[in-house]
Amino acid sequence: MPFDRFMAAALYAPGMGYYARGHAVFGSSPTSGDFTTAPEMSALFGAALANQVHQALDATSTDEVWEFGAGSGALAAQLLGALGERVRRYSVVDLSGGLREQQRARLAPFSGRVRWVDALPDELQGVVVGNEVLDAMPVQLLHFDGAQWFERGVAEVDGALAFADRETALRPPVNAAFVAGTTTEIHPQAEAFMRTLAERLQRGAAFFIDYGFPDTEYYLPARHGGTLMCHRAQRSDTDPLEDVGDKDITAHVNFSAIALTAQDAGFDVLGYTSQAHFLINCGLLPLVDAARERGDWPAVAAAQKLIGEHEMGELFKVLGLAKGVPPFASLGFSGGDRSHRL
Repeated sequence: MPFDRFMAAALYAPGMGYYARGHAVFGSSPTSGDFTTAPEMSALFGAALANQVHQALDATSTDEVWEFGAGSGALAAQLLGALGERVRRYSVVDLSGGLREQQRARLAPFSGRVRWVDALPDELQGVVVGNEVLDAMPVQLLHFDGAQWFERGVAEVDGALAFADRETALRPPVNAAFVAGTTTEIHPQAEAFMRTLAERLQRGAAFFIDYGFPDTEYYLPARHGGTLMCHRAQRSDTDPLEDVGDKDITAHVNFSAIALTAQDAGFDVLGYTSQAHFLINCGLLPLVDAARERGDWPAVAAAQKLIGEHEMGELFKVLGLAKGVPPFASLGFSGGDRSHRL
């Protein structure tokens, strides 16, 4: 079985996949969840992002927000609370039916404006947000033996799961000095998602926040083990074939591939930068100052993790896109834009 099919089943198979079982995924301790995303870490994340969403709603003359992969509903609650009546409708697109009830409970105060959809409509308008959604899209694995490339899949060997390779014409998108034994990823499903979104979004903007690199950093020879990672009980490992369905499987995002695919499909790139630059540009520091003045030290400490260079600030990046409107000076990229590195 190709690895992308295996990963899709492990994460989303009804009733068995990691995101389809309805168990606690998001949390801050091993007893409350497997990993913590920025909105669960700090409400200031959503408050800062709301400033960018508000500007984009005005720039695109729209009044709807679309969130892909809404997780626990924390980010939706933060955006709806900050944006108020500026958002007429908040549409959640999430493949994980198991998380929907958690989202409904959290978003009950906004129930009149929130809806859940199982698939994109043929046409949509508004501002799209996706926090840690691209990393959860299935990837294909490639392995280099020093002479040729193979596609790495999953097979059953003596009753157990094991990796198996087959010859392929697939290659990484860059010509680098790959060393023998290199295993890495390509992202056709994430790229297909961007093409579909570009086809359906008639007028609007999109902001994707995730951990990843441009392709020149993604495919460095030193990163010969790839970026595939699993998460469970606040711990990480690199074996997706163990405890299938009980832990998350992710890969870092190749932002160059995503941006180029989006551009070819009709998007304009508004900007690309680190999460730290983006949140500071969006007004995070005054929010932190206000938290400090009211003595909310946990909020101050959490905000430091959002922008700390050795925490989430540098590893996480933000890509901004627009379609159907004149490109505008996006607030989040007003300083530290790295579009030239894509």
